[in-house]
Amino acid sequence: MEIYPANMLDFADTFPTEEACREYLTLLRWPAGYACLRCGSTEASQIRRGYYRCRDCRYRGSVIFGTLFQDTRKPLRLWFHAIWYVVNQKNGVSALGLQKALGLGSYHTAWEWRQKLRRAMVRPGRDRLSGFVEMDETFIGGVHEGKRGRGAQGKTLVLIAAEQASVGIGALSS
Repeated sequence: MEIYPANMLDFADTFPTEEACREYLTLLRWPAGYACLRCGSTEASQIRRGYYRCRDCRYRGSVIFGTLFQDTRKPLRLWFHAIWYVVNQKNGVSALGLQKALGLGSYHTAWEWRQKLRRAMVRPGRDRLSGFVEMDETFIGGVHEGKRGRGAQGKTLVLIAAEQASVGIGALSS
């Protein structure tokens, strides 16, 4: 599915309303149509905007149940703006920056949202490095006057770790 906005204008056009946000989530979660969250049945009726009732087990489900949007009192559009803001920042996002960008009244809310978004961006079941692991570090940045190496001004430290596989370092083994 290639429905992803390329820039801020495209983002505003793609998600102008709450309903557009719900439809997007529905397409992501159930590309082939609604499936009951309890029994998996595809026989359901829509009881109200974004809520469904399974005809087999009578379970009431929603596209936001079991997601980071569950139990939120803020509009989905605001959440989508938060996601857009977080993933488009080059150097990460502070809770204060998120609070100011979204106009949230509470620093605590911004901090909670940032933490939820960080947890959501971690791939579940990811493999941890094991066995023989090689690590290296380098500083990236242009030539600057003054101290060289560790502690140099205007440099960014980058750390890289790679696991030795049967075919080489960092290679996927078949």
